[in-house]
Amino acid sequence: MKRSWDKDKKGNGDGTTFTDYLLFPTSPGHTLFTHSWIPRSPVTSIRYTHFANHLNANGFRVYGMDWLGHGGSDGLHGYVHSLDDAVSDMKIFLEKVLNENPGLPCFCFGHSTGAAITLKALLDPKVESRIAGAVLTSPAVGVSPSHPILLVLAPIASFLLPTYQCSSAYKKGSPVSRDPEALIAKYSDPLVYTGPLRVRTGYEILKITSYLQQNLRKLRVPFFVLHGTADSVTDPVASQKLYVEASSTDKTMKLYDGFLHDLLFEPERDAITQDIIQWLNSRV
Repeated sequence: MKRSWDKDKKGNGDGTTFTDYLLFPTSPGHTLFTHSWIPRSPVTSIRYTHFANHLNANGFRVYGMDWLGHGGSDGLHGYVHSLDDAVSDMKIFLEKVLNENPGLPCFCFGHSTGAAITLKALLDPKVESRIAGAVLTSPAVGVSPSHPILLVLAPIASFLLPTYQCSSAYKKGSPVSRDPEALIAKYSDPLVYTGPLRVRTGYEILKITSYLQQNLRKLRVPFFVLHGTADSVTDPVASQKLYVEASSTDKTMKLYDGFLHDLLFEPERDAITQDIIQWLNSRV
């Protein structure tokens, strides 16, 4: 099942950036919707979609991938049968990006569950050896179901009713931004899934967070983790655990007091973006 998208190559109007969209097939038979934002004089390589223009202005190439069931990629909207498939798809797409940019340092970016996918990919030594660093916002290293019984029921329910939309699976009405306009934009975008969590997807999130909690010490890639202290979707304490337990010798953490889950949609997004760009520039 595919959602509508714009397939054109576009400039940003000032001649500094052009954007390209590509349907990218992966080995499991998935078709992913991918994006790239290319500055006219690139100096390095990174992947993500959201704040691409700011990165382009600082000379970074940006590549983004909608993971299965999200954005313009294949699959039932909001559903993923296995996040290991998303990890595999990321590795395949990352290989493509690296091959297109030989000799340039590559940084990975992930937000929330995307950060969990990124972290699991980076635990693969073959990926680790080719990545210069990672930026992780509000990573899903720790999440809390609304009731402990859901931890017991999740494996059974995910088998019997995998696509069922369970509004009680996680805390209801969790705010993700303090910017009303950003919330309107998010909830009016047809490519952003904002419905109740699908049972299998929720179970997969619980599984990947459990895996990461047990393997944080294996992370050796340089990283910058950012989290809002008022985030009620993913746990900022788990990000602190990531920072403490990871074996990386180059690791940075910044907590934003009172900020919510979608850091790059908070009113202070420009300052957060500059924090990220400063971290990247010091490692190019």
